[in-house]
Amino acid sequence: MTDAREDTDPVERGETAPAARRRLPLLVVVAVVVLVADLATKIAIVASMADGERIPLLFDGTVSLVLVRNPGAAFSLATGMTWLLTLVAVAVVVGIVRFARRLRSPGWAVALGLVLGGAVGNLVDRFFRSPGPLRGHVVDFVSVGWWPVFNAADSAICLGGALLVVLALWGVEIDGSRAGAKEPMGEST
Repeated sequence: MTDAREDTDPVERGETAPAARRRLPLLVVVAVVVLVADLATKIAIVASMADGERIPLLFDGTVSLVLVRNPGAAFSLATGMTWLLTLVAVAVVVGIVRFARRLRSPGWAVALGLVLGGAVGNLVDRFFRSPGPLRGHVVDFVSVGWWPVFNAADSAICLGGALLVVLALWGVEIDGSRAGAKEPMGEST
């Protein structure tokens, strides 16, 4: 028989040991850094480039800057579903905020911070860019060869998602424990 207390938050159970230490500040710092980087780069690109303009950077133009306004999801998928993509991004943000109270793993904090910052960065475009709220086009500007044009938020989301997969494969839980273990990693009694 399992103890019902195992399903509750360690802090709510009165545990103040390092196992119950919150990683929320790390998640917030990572998310804010991603959001600021994304907004700053988008503002700079929109202010200095015309739509479709290309500036070669490396490898004879294989890596270049090109201003594209994307009405769809990553890789320009679902271009007619901008409002739905906005609602999905809002759901992702809400989900991360809800998970944050159980967060004890620094790896999960970084991964979720990357995803959160990227999702909010693209949501800012969806809400505040033309053609209007819930239908705004996301500013993309990094072109690498044959790969679709992307932005800093897209990069953060992909990195965060990849880190989440690695953590899951390693068996690291959101509370910092290993799958099947009772104690957070790196801590013993």
